[in-house]
Amino acid sequence: MNPLKYAVTFACYNQIAYTRQCVDSMVKHGFDLSRLVVVDNGSSDGTREYLESLPLGGRIFNNGNLGCGVAWNQGALALQAEWTVVMNNDVLVCENWLDNLINVAEKNNLKIISPSLIEGPLDYDFDAFASSTIDKMHNVLRLGGRHAVCLAVHNSVWQEIGYFQPVPKLLGYEDTLFFNEAEKAGIACAITGASWLHHYGSVTQTAMKQERGLAAKDGLGYRYNYRLLKQSWLERKLRKMARLKQARQWRDDELKNHGMTLHGARVNGDFRWQ
Repeated sequence: MNPLKYAVTFACYNQIAYTRQCVDSMVKHGFDLSRLVVVDNGSSDGTREYLESLPLGGRIFNNGNLGCGVAWNQGALALQAEWTVVMNNDVLVCENWLDNLINVAEKNNLKIISPSLIEGPLDYDFDAFASSTIDKMHNVLRLGGRHAVCLAVHNSVWQEIGYFQPVPKLLGYEDTLFFNEAEKAGIACAITGASWLHHYGSVTQTAMKQERGLAAKDGLGYRYNYRLLKQSWLERKLRKMARLKQARQWRDDELKNHGMTLHGARVNGDFRWQ
């Protein structure tokens, strides 16, 4: 794929070990770092020095933690392309992850697409798993599915609904608002079994909760962020029920047909399919 067709960006806040693993996995599978923009939200653990050592397409150093929405917008605007991949820094990619992701989107006329995920500890051979699983699941598609661990966004989406809300106190709610706007605009999205990531599990948000003295079960963002959706309690409830019903249907169909699903977690050394 022509490198000028895509750009990739992620934000980071400390957690240098995960950022290094993410970049190393990209390089291992032939990714051109000149197509990557990293936005650092005020790290103090050596992350900035590490980023300075890389031949990146862009690096943006914020003075403090401005939140995901601001950082994602900065990264997307710094290196514009037909497709922009916005992703977490606590992930590992597999071979052909990006080509497969965008090829499936274009084949199915999708404007937002995400890869499948395995979440949790890296206690298995992810590269071997991804290679065999892509052969098995490459035609599986969760139409209407979405997540913000990694999403490829076509440039027409920015033109239609704009970028992420740049409000620092949202603290993780930016993706909910973005997907809500995409849904209202009828923008087609999906999760594909042709591309897989290993996701350690929102390590930055976990660290931020610890900084603020919050428990793991506590929400990080402003408690009334949901008001920005401008939906009644009943509407939110019905939408959530519909999403859960659809997720169960995807899981049941995929397990029946393939013995696995597009979303798994590592628990006690085994896969738990979701």
